[in-house]
Amino acid sequence: MEVHDCCSITELVTMAVLHIFKQGQGRRDVLDGGFDADEALPCHIDGGLKCVGQPIGASGLHMTSEKRLQLLARAAERQRENRSSFGLSHNLGGMPNQNVSAVAIVGLMGA
Repeated sequence: MEVHDCCSITELVTMAVLHIFKQGQGRRDVLDGGFDADEALPCHIDGGLKCVGQPIGASGLHMTSEKRLQLLARAAERQRENRSSFGLSHNLGGMPNQNVSAVAIVGLMGA
């Protein structure tokens, strides 16, 4: 999964809103490595938006592209050994009074 991580707290808040972890458990789950690349529900295998320069306007495309690479086993050194048949991307942007959010769940046909 990839969630919008323009700042560290945004990643945690987004994961809470998406019910990725039980209420109040997010900090513990993250610090315990629960979303590392070798876990059942990895987050930001590519390092997240800050590691790719947070391409404003193109960040959602980057996230979806990363999911595609993982699903098709084309992610080179970032490739997960036990890949899933679907992936989730969450992105947001805009100004406080004109914010937009998008969630995309992509998967392999027939999975």
